Amino acid sequence: MNEIGELFRVTREDAGVTLAEASKDLDIKEVILENIEDGNIGCFKDIYVLKDNIFNYAKYLGIDPDKVINDFNEYMFEYTSKIPIKEIEKQIQSKENVKREVVSPYTKPAKKHSKNVYVLIYSIVIMLVLILVIWSIKEITVNKAVSTTISYIK
Repeated sequence: MNEIGELFRVTREDAGVTLAEASKDLDIKEVILENIEDGNIGCFKDIYVLKDNIFNYAKYLGIDPDKVINDFNEYMFEYTSKIPIKEIEKQIQSKENVKREVVSPYTKPAKKHSKNVYVLIYSIVIMLVLILVIWSIKEITVNKAVSTTISYIK
């Protein structure tokens, strides 16, 4: 805001216009123009009135009012934002460098399991197979002799 105020002051002084003349021509109080030139935004209750005054003052001095308003908006964003603009720009740069995948918002991404889960599942299956084989052999063997279907017929 100080840069905008300094630009206004220098341009006004180069044009040979006093604050009183500018105040009279713009129908804005001299104190308001002085606070704008000093960069005292804390003196203003309404930001929209301040913005209108800055726009009209820039137009009066022959400065591009749209550029001045854009600079003012950037200043206000940095002044009121909790996240510094440099951090936002850094995040944008880091996201541009990352490869993006297309993901449907209607499906959930597949959950990836660690290798330990697969090892545990395979171990349980192998143990069950071994228990089944041992039980089968025990059922077939009767009194340390292998039973067959023929021995049941007798």
